[in-house]
Amino acid sequence: MPQTAWQLLGEYLRETTLLGSIQNTLYWDQNTIMPSSGAEWRGEQLSFLAKKLHARQTSEELCELLDNAKSEFSQDCLNAKLDSLTSRDRSRNIELLEEDLRRQQSLDPDLIVQLAKAKANGYMLWKEAKANNDFQCFAPALQNLISLRKEQAKQLDEPRSCWETLAQPYEPGLSIDRLKELFHPLRIKLPELIQKVSKNKKSDSQKWDLSIEAQKKLSDQLLTEWCRDKKKVAVAKSPHPFSITLGPNDFRITTRIVEGQPLSCFLATAHEWGHSLYEQGLPSECNQWFAWPLGQATSMAVHESQSLFWENRIARSLQFAKNYWKHFQKAGAAINCSDDLWHVMNPFVPGLNRVEADELSYGLHIMIRTDLEIALLEQDLPVRELPMQWNKRYEELLGVVPENDREGCLQDVHWSEGMFGYFPSYLLGHLISAQLSKTLEKEIGAIGSILETGNIKPLLKWLRENVHHYGRSLNAEELVKKVTGESLSTRYFIEYLETKLIYLIN
Repeated sequence: MPQTAWQLLGEYLRETTLLGSIQNTLYWDQNTIMPSSGAEWRGEQLSFLAKKLHARQTSEELCELLDNAKSEFSQDCLNAKLDSLTSRDRSRNIELLEEDLRRQQSLDPDLIVQLAKAKANGYMLWKEAKANNDFQCFAPALQNLISLRKEQAKQLDEPRSCWETLAQPYEPGLSIDRLKELFHPLRIKLPELIQKVSKNKKSDSQKWDLSIEAQKKLSDQLLTEWCRDKKKVAVAKSPHPFSITLGPNDFRITTRIVEGQPLSCFLATAHEWGHSLYEQGLPSECNQWFAWPLGQATSMAVHESQSLFWENRIARSLQFAKNYWKHFQKAGAAINCSDDLWHVMNPFVPGLNRVEADELSYGLHIMIRTDLEIALLEQDLPVRELPMQWNKRYEELLGVVPENDREGCLQDVHWSEGMFGYFPSYLLGHLISAQLSKTLEKEIGAIGSILETGNIKPLLKWLRENVHHYGRSLNAEELVKKVTGESLSTRYFIEYLETKLIYLIN
């Protein structure tokens, strides 16, 4: 029996996705165990694959397959061969494929190659600059990435600003105006809450640390209790923790151990595992999981909402501390009771590092980065002035000043890979997590009560059924409206923080 046009399109998409997964595997290796001297050749490899991928994503063959699939779909709808669910899913897949095709066809293949090389080079120079506290080592690579991304936005020629255009792959539909609308209340409220905490919260002055072995053991135990399947999930170390999916049954996360920060590895593991759980819960029927748009994550804000749910709503919760403090005590931590663990999990003290930041000051870290990258891309902020502007804004918003660029503008990996437009997703993820959590508790009960049972499966089940399975069928704001019945708001995140503070500072 001859294959349908839909099946032929699915085979083409599957082969393209195989190529993309090879690219991701090289990226994983680059960030975990690749020796630094392999950077130049890795750049060549990634550039070669980027060029091949772009060719497949813009080819005449793909255009023809997509046109044939559209015609077949229209005919099947006329003949009532498809049920309403299948019809809706196919229609959305076609819509997203056409959107992705238009964007890819707008880009010059030479630009794709240049970007791949610039990202590989930028990442390696960032690592060197961070290790040596030498921003000037990284500055030319950053300037090159900014120039290339500006050219990318120009070629895409969308009715958006440069920054908005670059943000679309991470956050479809996002505009600077909508971002200002959501972030403005937080610019006012978060500093107020930080001031309130600084006046009332007792200082956790005791310094302690855990051995590398102890931290790894605690993190492994957490993953086991949170449904890790070792046949499908691998864990490694990297300079910056991340999660990545290499195949339908191949999920990777990384973490890091920071001297003097005994909870860093544990919380990073919780965070990245939340990302991986979302990936593992995406649609898996037929070809859709890996090849079709509906089998992909809808946005990085939704992705972050899932990682922040597990890191903050669960791992930083009072009930989790009650269940887990003895494990930390046994590992050698200076923990005498559950309140001790809860307080060190929630320091609520402004610091310099975004990844280690508490829930209260985290949003300010994101707003600083967002403002700076918009300034770099749209307001002609010179790269050489980035360290000075970074330090100035940290002092104004958080009341702290980096002693060097390593703990300042060099701390994050994102700009070294040209990922402009990504940072807002972290804070949007906080808002989404808060609003989804409110609905979750209305439907299945208080999170704390569920954690008392020691079984997290009801939480994961709710997320699977209400969030994960949508894939790209809905964008972030549509998903929030669908699940909660309301548009995305800052209200629930602020309410959550205020409630938590009542207990922490008393």
